[in-house]
Amino acid sequence: MASNNPHYEADPTAKEVIKRDPYDCKIFPRGLNIVWGNDDRYWRMTTNKNESVAELLQVCWLEVSCSIPLVLKKRYQIGFTVSLTSDAFGWSGCHVFIMAKLGKKGKYIWKKLLLTTQTDKAEFQIPEENLFMEVPSQVASEDDRTLYFGLYEVWSGKWKGGLRIHHAFIKETPPPK
Repeated sequence: MASNNPHYEADPTAKEVIKRDPYDCKIFPRGLNIVWGNDDRYWRMTTNKNESVAELLQVCWLEVSCSIPLVLKKRYQIGFTVSLTSDAFGWSGCHVFIMAKLGKKGKYIWKKLLLTTQTDKAEFQIPEENLFMEVPSQVASEDDRTLYFGLYEVWSGKWKGGLRIHHAFIKETPPPK
């Protein structure tokens, strides 16, 4: 039964929503905010072998986001682990964006990519070129160390489907030399 709520809100009671170790954090589908994720006409949430996967059936507005506090004076790589089903559609010439910012008033950094460059159906990480966020040593408020990021395609108006989201990731990385 479809929910009246157009969003799939993060469920903190779901098993394995966030898996965190000192240098690596994975946010699984039930920890993500997925627009229309609660509507089974557009998304299918599956669990097999202790892994949750959000499978896009069809949408013209792709918006998957989350937020998480980070440690001060650290550098992080941000992205998603995804795959495409054999019947994926609507991605040709359709640019997808991964966008991130620190704090609600922060300035976005972003990467633009095409999913059609992935011809095999195995899991892969996006963006292919790393996207990094640096947290300064001092912030004005707790919110200013919260990372807001997501995966978006809301501009083309094209219907698309067949994207499988395995998890979002945030990995602590050493500073550039």
